[in-house]
Amino acid sequence: MLFRDSAAAVAVRRIEGSLGLHLTEQFVHAHGHKPGPSEIRSWERSLPALIDTLLDAGLGKIEMLIEYGLPLTSKRADVVLAGAHPRTGKPSYVVVELKQWSKAHPDEDDGPVLCRVEDHYRRPVLNPIEQVRGYCDYLVAFNGVLAQHPERIAGVAYLHNAKELDVAGLYQVELTERGQMFTADRRGEFLTYLKSKLAPESGAEAADELLAAKTQPSKQLMAVAAEEVREREQFVLLDEQRVAFQRALKAVERAHGADHKEVVVITGGPGTGKSVIALSLLGELYRRGIPALHATGSQSFTKTMRKVAGARKREVQNLFKYFNSFMTAKPNSLDVLVCDEAHRIRETSANRYTAAALRTGKRQIDELIDVARVPVFLLDQHQVVRPGEMGTVEEIEAAAAARELRCRKVRLDSQFRCGGSDSYLRWVVRLLGLEDDGPVDWEPDGRMQLQVADSPEELETFLQTQRQKGYGARISAGYCWKWSDAKPGEPLPADVQIGNWARPWNLKGERSVMGAPPSALWATDPAGFGQVGCVYTAQGFEYDWSGVIMGPDLVWRGDRWIVDRTASKDPVFKRSTPDDEVNRLIRNTYKVLLTRGMVGTVIYSTDAETRAKLRELVQAEARTPESVG
Repeated sequence: MLFRDSAAAVAVRRIEGSLGLHLTEQFVHAHGHKPGPSEIRSWERSLPALIDTLLDAGLGKIEMLIEYGLPLTSKRADVVLAGAHPRTGKPSYVVVELKQWSKAHPDEDDGPVLCRVEDHYRRPVLNPIEQVRGYCDYLVAFNGVLAQHPERIAGVAYLHNAKELDVAGLYQVELTERGQMFTADRRGEFLTYLKSKLAPESGAEAADELLAAKTQPSKQLMAVAAEEVREREQFVLLDEQRVAFQRALKAVERAHGADHKEVVVITGGPGTGKSVIALSLLGELYRRGIPALHATGSQSFTKTMRKVAGARKREVQNLFKYFNSFMTAKPNSLDVLVCDEAHRIRETSANRYTAAALRTGKRQIDELIDVARVPVFLLDQHQVVRPGEMGTVEEIEAAAAARELRCRKVRLDSQFRCGGSDSYLRWVVRLLGLEDDGPVDWEPDGRMQLQVADSPEELETFLQTQRQKGYGARISAGYCWKWSDAKPGEPLPADVQIGNWARPWNLKGERSVMGAPPSALWATDPAGFGQVGCVYTAQGFEYDWSGVIMGPDLVWRGDRWIVDRTASKDPVFKRSTPDDEVNRLIRNTYKVLLTRGMVGTVIYSTDAETRAKLRELVQAEARTPESVG
């Protein structure tokens, strides 16, 4: 929130000419950069229109919360009006979305939820009625006061420059208590509306109550999520999975009963069921009415979890957050935070876009532990693939010890990826020199199929054959080729070139291009087969057959692996990144890529000596993929 005061006091600042300056100063302090021209224009033109309306309605004493930040998100509502309800005397809130638009109409293709605005935007934007309704729904879901009293909030879009006829099409969406719209033609009705929601007395206490409210998912939202997760539970927890689940659940019960904190760490390799445990835990907590959130450091993983768990109930998607969502959260504001893929935890949540006021230097691991009574971390230390990722058992234990917190650990050994083959996982870890004494021959165990291809064409042809049999398949590669941006309407740039064979990387963005899925859905959308995935889109996912291209960044020479950092095109590696860290991260990258397959893996190396070493190790099975059924 940039500014809070009574409507009358805000009006005085406006008359003095200091309102815009004050908001600009607050914005720079909060965000570390100056506001854009459109933001300043809104303060100069839209805020005065709302202030005048409030004063004309006799509501000078109500509180204006300007640029009110929605909890655990970067979104901001233009203004939240806080006061007392004229009939009940209870706190009452009106979220106001201000628009300077003069003309707008539903989009021809995606209307009426999306609209086109003349002289403002090139692309369609959300109908402001839907926008303010979404803000209200979100606040009810995550603000403790409104979660208990959802009837206390209303939402309205005020198009103070528009005539009714010029925006009439926007009314095609449903109008509700949380989604109304008024224009310049209906200013008198807007005054009446505001007076029906807010009494002409001080709104300071109502504003205090809203701002002091606990940030946590509402019981209604958890009930919806519990139903969603329950209906989608196609899994049964076994052995140590059940142990991990029960220990995490008991930790929550102890924290509730004795009013204390403790930390739970669940470790395991690929496919040991960490994410299954996470979803099961969330489902059980929601059924018990215990506030909990899920968080990861992976955009692809979080978006997929949102899609899977919230496909039919969009509000459920808000329960899935990122690790950097908790910079401003109050300590112990959550009962439970389930941190999946915790090896992706970074040194700090701040990045180049982080507001200056939030650049406290606080470590991300400390934010995650502080925000919940029971933080639960699920991780695989061999999946750290980027500089700055520091999610290890040792780091978590040290952070817990610094707070004198009990840290309970559970190790998952049995795994359900790679055909349930523990032998294959051990073979991969030894192949890459991550554990023990180096590579060993592959001994088929009847669970996982392993092949070495002599060319990328051979690898792709084999995977196509498996797809024709009904299997899913993907090709992934080390980050050894440039990655160009895809342009709408143009063929995807075929950046991964090996001889005469060339294929594009998976898309970078959130929009489908030329039939290829957005990056977050590459591993789960069947259309992802046409592109080569990188570790950042493959990590956390699985598919039947995995084709892995090993690039020149990791080659076999004589009796050992050689890491060539100059062959990597990964922009996360800087000149200052130490060689030993690059060495470890590149090996971890191939460990992730080689453990995505459920049925089998086909490996191709661009380096002849490396291919020969791989064929030597995999000699027990057919030398070429064609013979595999």
